[in-house]
Amino acid sequence: MPQQLLAGAVVYALEIERVSTFYAGLTRLPVLTSEPEHVVLAEDGFELTIVLIRPEFAEGLSIETPPVRRTETPVKLVFAVPSIAEARRIARELGGDVEPVEHEWSLHNYLACDGHDPEGNIFQLRQHT
Repeated sequence: MPQQLLAGAVVYALEIERVSTFYAGLTRLPVLTSEPEHVVLAEDGFELTIVLIRPEFAEGLSIETPPVRRTETPVKLVFAVPSIAEARRIARELGGDVEPVEHEWSLHNYLACDGHDPEGNIFQLRQHT
């Protein structure tokens, strides 16, 4: 029986397969459903849904290499990871990036660091200390 949704987030993407593969690898969230228009990653009551940007909205949008960070977005996703160093390696392998170690900072009982996905969406990683 599927768990009840406690929290979630939606990321819109031009390259749904690339972005969903990135977040599945980075967060280790298993794929719950995968359709051409959306992919749902879910575990422990949290769902991350990657939605394909519809063609009429995608016109004129492009992703540069490396991607330009979307710093003007007023929302930032946060993911707990066992190791920021390992997540940094995975992010780079999958087309994103995590800031270098000198950009890490302490927050409560976490070590935190920002990064971006293959399309430039900013996220934060937190490693329990």
